[in-house]
Amino acid sequence: MTPPTPNIARTAYKSPLGPMTLAASAQGLCGVWFDGQQHQPDPQQWEHNPAHPVLQAACTQLTDYFAAQAARFSLPLDVSLGTPFQQSVWERLRAIPYGVTQSYCEIARYLGQPAASRAVGAAVGRNPLSIIVPCHRVVGSNGALTGYAGGLERKIALLQLEKAL
Repeated sequence: MTPPTPNIARTAYKSPLGPMTLAASAQGLCGVWFDGQQHQPDPQQWEHNPAHPVLQAACTQLTDYFAAQAARFSLPLDVSLGTPFQQSVWERLRAIPYGVTQSYCEIARYLGQPAASRAVGAAVGRNPLSIIVPCHRVVGSNGALTGYAGGLERKIALLQLEKAL
Protein backbone atom coordinates (compact mmCIF):
# COMPACT_ATOMS: atom_id res chain seq x y z
CA MET A 1 0.00 0.00 0.00
CA THR A 2 1.25 3.47 -0.92
CA PRO A 3 1.66 5.82 2.05
CA PRO A 4 -0.71 8.83 2.10
CA THR A 5 0.38 11.93 0.20
CA PRO A 6 1.45 14.53 2.75
CA ASN A 7 -0.60 17.69 3.09
CA ILE A 8 -3.68 16.37 1.29
CA ALA A 9 -6.70 15.48 3.38
CA ARG A 10 -9.81 13.71 2.12
CA THR A 11 -13.28 12.87 3.25
CA ALA A 12 -16.37 11.23 1.87
CA TYR A 13 -19.61 13.09 1.21
CA LYS A 14 -22.96 11.44 0.56
CA SER A 15 -24.70 13.60 -2.03
CA PRO A 16 -28.21 13.03 -3.36
CA LEU A 17 -26.54 12.13 -6.67
CA GLY A 18 -24.18 9.55 -5.21
CA PRO A 19 -21.09 9.34 -3.03
CA MET A 20 -18.37 11.92 -3.50
CA THR A 21 -14.77 12.32 -2.43
CA LEU A 22 -13.49 15.72 -1.34
CA ALA A 23 -9.81 16.67 -0.97
CA ALA A 24 -8.07 19.69 0.52
CA SER A 25 -4.50 20.95 0.61
CA ALA A 26 -3.01 23.60 2.86
CA GLN A 27 -4.10 26.17 0.21
CA GLY A 28 -7.74 25.09 0.01
CA LEU A 29 -10.20 22.67 -1.50
CA CYS A 30 -8.43 20.87 -4.35
CA GLY A 31 -10.86 18.14 -5.33
CA VAL A 32 -14.56 17.29 -5.44
CA TRP A 33 -15.40 14.18 -7.44
CA PHE A 34 -18.33 11.84 -7.76
CA ASP A 35 -16.85 8.46 -6.88
CA GLY A 36 -15.69 6.75 -10.05
CA GLN A 37 -15.93 9.82 -12.28
CA GLN A 38 -13.49 10.32 -15.13
CA HIS A 39 -10.09 11.76 -14.21
CA GLN A 40 -10.54 11.15 -10.48
CA PRO A 41 -7.21 10.35 -8.83
CA ASP A 42 -6.92 7.50 -6.35
CA PRO A 43 -8.16 9.00 -3.07
CA GLN A 44 -6.46 6.28 -1.02
CA GLN A 45 -3.19 8.16 -1.44
CA TRP A 46 -4.50 10.94 0.82
CA GLU A 47 -5.00 11.03 4.57
CA HIS A 48 -8.60 10.47 5.65
CA ASN A 49 -9.42 13.54 7.76
CA PRO A 50 -13.12 14.47 7.93
CA ALA A 51 -12.29 17.02 10.66
CA HIS A 52 -10.28 19.17 8.23
CA PRO A 53 -11.93 22.63 8.42
CA VAL A 54 -12.04 23.21 4.65
CA LEU A 55 -13.56 19.77 4.09
CA GLN A 56 -16.14 20.37 6.82
CA ALA A 57 -17.07 23.73 5.26
CA ALA A 58 -17.30 22.14 1.81
CA CYS A 59 -19.63 19.41 3.09
CA THR A 60 -21.86 22.00 4.77
CA GLN A 61 -21.99 24.18 1.66
CA LEU A 62 -22.69 21.20 -0.61
CA THR A 63 -25.57 20.17 1.66
CA ASP A 64 -27.00 23.68 1.41
CA TYR A 65 -26.54 23.66 -2.37
CA PHE A 66 -28.35 20.33 -2.79
CA ALA A 67 -31.17 21.61 -0.55
CA ALA A 68 -31.49 24.65 -2.89
CA GLN A 69 -30.56 26.90 0.03
CA ALA A 70 -27.32 28.25 -1.45
CA ALA A 71 -26.37 29.32 -4.96
CA ARG A 72 -22.70 30.15 -4.33
CA PHE A 73 -19.74 28.58 -2.60
CA SER A 74 -17.28 30.52 -0.48
CA LEU A 75 -14.33 28.23 -0.01
CA PRO A 76 -10.61 28.69 -0.50
CA LEU A 77 -9.65 26.78 -3.65
CA ASP A 78 -6.37 25.24 -4.74
CA VAL A 79 -6.22 24.77 -8.51
CA SER A 80 -2.41 24.77 -8.63
CA LEU A 81 -2.20 21.39 -10.36
CA GLY A 82 -3.92 22.73 -13.46
CA THR A 83 -2.07 24.26 -16.37
CA PRO A 84 -2.34 28.04 -16.79
CA PHE A 85 -4.91 27.49 -19.57
CA GLN A 86 -6.94 25.07 -17.44
CA GLN A 87 -6.84 27.52 -14.55
CA SER A 88 -8.15 30.31 -16.80
CA VAL A 89 -11.02 28.09 -17.96
CA TRP A 90 -11.86 27.05 -14.39
CA GLU A 91 -11.82 30.68 -13.31
CA ARG A 92 -14.28 31.49 -16.10
CA LEU A 93 -16.51 28.61 -15.00
CA ARG A 94 -16.73 30.17 -11.54
CA ALA A 95 -18.16 33.31 -13.16
CA ILE A 96 -21.12 31.48 -14.74
CA PRO A 97 -24.10 32.38 -12.55
CA TYR A 98 -26.30 29.82 -10.83
CA GLY A 99 -29.06 28.71 -13.17
CA VAL A 100 -27.28 29.94 -16.32
CA THR A 101 -25.42 27.97 -18.97
CA GLN A 102 -22.65 28.96 -21.36
CA SER A 103 -21.23 27.19 -24.37
CA TYR A 104 -17.66 26.04 -24.87
CA CYS A 105 -17.45 28.53 -27.76
CA GLU A 106 -18.58 31.42 -25.54
CA ILE A 107 -15.90 30.56 -23.00
CA ALA A 108 -13.23 30.31 -25.71
CA ARG A 109 -14.26 33.73 -27.07
CA TYR A 110 -14.24 35.21 -23.57
CA LEU A 111 -10.67 33.93 -23.13
CA GLY A 112 -9.67 35.61 -26.39
CA GLN A 113 -9.14 32.27 -28.14
CA PRO A 114 -12.23 31.76 -30.30
CA ALA A 115 -10.78 28.70 -32.05
CA ALA A 116 -10.05 26.93 -28.74
CA SER A 117 -13.48 25.47 -27.96
CA ARG A 118 -12.09 21.89 -28.02
CA ALA A 119 -9.29 22.89 -25.65
CA VAL A 120 -11.88 24.54 -23.42
CA GLY A 121 -13.85 21.28 -23.49
CA ALA A 122 -10.78 19.32 -22.45
CA ALA A 123 -10.09 21.74 -19.59
CA VAL A 124 -13.73 21.60 -18.47
CA GLY A 125 -13.51 17.80 -18.45
CA ARG A 126 -10.42 17.93 -16.21
CA ASN A 127 -12.03 20.28 -13.68
CA PRO A 128 -11.12 18.77 -10.29
CA LEU A 129 -13.80 20.69 -8.37
CA SER A 130 -17.15 19.38 -9.58
CA ILE A 131 -20.14 21.54 -8.61
CA ILE A 132 -17.93 24.06 -6.74
CA VAL A 133 -16.41 25.10 -10.08
CA PRO A 134 -19.61 24.60 -12.07
CA CYS A 135 -18.55 22.72 -15.18
CA HIS A 136 -22.08 21.27 -15.35
CA ARG A 137 -23.21 24.71 -16.59
CA VAL A 138 -21.28 24.33 -19.87
CA VAL A 139 -23.25 23.14 -22.89
CA GLY A 140 -22.75 22.76 -26.61
CA SER A 141 -23.14 25.79 -28.87
CA ASN A 142 -26.64 24.64 -29.84
CA GLY A 143 -27.59 24.18 -26.18
CA ALA A 144 -27.05 20.41 -26.30
CA LEU A 145 -26.11 18.74 -23.05
CA THR A 146 -22.70 17.41 -23.94
CA GLY A 147 -20.62 15.13 -21.73
CA TYR A 148 -19.93 15.48 -18.04
CA ALA A 149 -17.12 13.66 -16.24
CA GLY A 150 -19.54 12.76 -13.42
CA GLY A 151 -22.10 11.34 -15.84
CA LEU A 152 -24.68 13.03 -18.04
CA GLU A 153 -27.55 12.05 -15.71
CA ARG A 154 -25.87 14.01 -12.92
CA LYS A 155 -25.36 17.03 -15.18
CA ILE A 156 -29.07 16.99 -15.97
CA ALA A 157 -29.96 16.69 -12.29
CA LEU A 158 -27.68 19.60 -11.35
CA LEU A 159 -29.11 21.83 -14.07
CA GLN A 160 -32.64 20.88 -13.01
CA LEU A 161 -31.79 21.72 -9.40
CA GLU A 162 -30.63 25.16 -10.59
CA LYS A 163 -33.74 25.48 -12.80
CA ALA A 164 -31.51 25.87 -15.86
CA LEU A 165 -33.46 23.10 -17.63
